[in-house]
Amino acid sequence: MPRTAYLQLATSVVAFGLAFPALKVGLQASTPVWLAAGRASLAALTAFILLAALRRLKWPHRADWPIVLSVGAFQLTLYFSLANIGLQHVPAGRSGVLSYTAMLWLVPLSLLVGERVGWRGFAGVALGMAGIVVLIEPTRMDWSNRAVIEGHAWLLLAGLSWAVAILHARRHRWRATPLDVLPWQMGVASVLLWSLALLIEPNGYLDPSKPQLWIALLYIGSFAGPLGTWAAVSVARALPPVTGSLGMLGTPLLGIAASAVLLGEPITASLAAGTALVIAGIAIVILDRHP
Repeated sequence: MPRTAYLQLATSVVAFGLAFPALKVGLQASTPVWLAAGRASLAALTAFILLAALRRLKWPHRADWPIVLSVGAFQLTLYFSLANIGLQHVPAGRSGVLSYTAMLWLVPLSLLVGERVGWRGFAGVALGMAGIVVLIEPTRMDWSNRAVIEGHAWLLLAGLSWAVAILHARRHRWRATPLDVLPWQMGVASVLLWSLALLIEPNGYLDPSKPQLWIALLYIGSFAGPLGTWAAVSVARALPPVTGSLGMLGTPLLGIAASAVLLGEPITASLAAGTALVIAGIAIVILDRHP
């Protein structure tokens, strides 16, 4: 039913919109990649239990293993780790917008694989890039603060890694549904993230004595990740692609509002204007991809 689909869309937007404020809280009790690994592990466990309860848990078809590996590596491992690293030094609301630029990155990636891109796609990217510049505020940024500069770069690279996974998922010939392979993708991400955590954060940690850690892990790993993904998959199957994609643009907007309410982050003129330009650019790209 359409009403159910719109409810699922709202559920997905709320679940993912609160994720960056929750991650910001979690970083008070952990290091970035360790938090990403803990998040992925708990999400994998929850997804396995959910699929088993639905009697849909089964070993992926051989033809689906490429998408299991690519989503596990790019959309989950790289996105989670890069977003967390950037989030250390950038406010949560702005981080959510910068890491949500996957659709903008998808335009040049599409050209690389020989796909056609209309003039609206290029216009959307130009508008979105202008929004990124407004968000970053280069004339006011402290260019001597390397951590802040790199934080913005990591968040944009997180969006790029997500775009790579989107491109593959769009071109993949699915045997199972995206929900059916989610536990295995999360499992791959867990293995990769723990390996990455031990490699680049040998002194990293998760501090279980601090409630901030459990707020982040339980919300994102057990609730927002599995529930939000299930809702998003259901929306994709029940609503036209352009409707679902445009509806999901509420995610970074909710993230900004939640960061202001929960973390006390100010909603500045540059944040509002830059976000509006980025969202408008993404919307134009979506309309170009789904005429």
